[in-house]
Amino acid sequence: MKKSTNLIIVLTTTAIISGLVLASLDNVTQPIIEAHASEVLKNAVTNVLPGIESYDREIKEGVEFFLGKNLNGTIQNVAFQAVGNGFQSKLKILVGMDLEMKTILAIKVLEQMETPGLGTKIETDPSDKKNPGWFYKQFFGLNLAKEKISYLKNETPNKEKGQIMAITGATISSQAVVDIINDAIIKNRKIFLKQG
Repeated sequence: MKKSTNLIIVLTTTAIISGLVLASLDNVTQPIIEAHASEVLKNAVTNVLPGIESYDREIKEGVEFFLGKNLNGTIQNVAFQAVGNGFQSKLKILVGMDLEMKTILAIKVLEQMETPGLGTKIETDPSDKKNPGWFYKQFFGLNLAKEKISYLKNETPNKEKGQIMAITGATISSQAVVDIINDAIIKNRKIFLKQG
């Protein structure tokens, strides 16, 4: 009886100390993590909105838009986050577009935990030494005036028709990126281009 009481006391004390240590570490690391995420987002905005000197943040109907400005302070383009489920993780993608939201200027994958060597090619393809960012670069200058983004397998895509090439062996991740961006554009077009 005394052994089990001692064991319970030791386990309880260990659990309390472990919990306090973890809570303390979380309090120390959380601001660092948030500052890093903010810096990554800031750099990503300047990457997906080429030629800007600065940008403003504007929230419309709960959606955060990043408005790229030139030297004179004139708004040139817009970016927003597209979030959804990939093959095995949540995907967070920053999408930069012209002000009419008809052409994608660039995209940047902010967060992904897809299958290493396959789905991770949405961000970088280590097997393609000359052009490791070939997948996401396909979105640069993609015309969406009349079309939604679609993906092809083993065919040459046409940017004017909003087409990209899927990743061989990672079709689900490719389709997830396309679906997430399409859904975000449709939703955010309505919000951003709303008059009045």
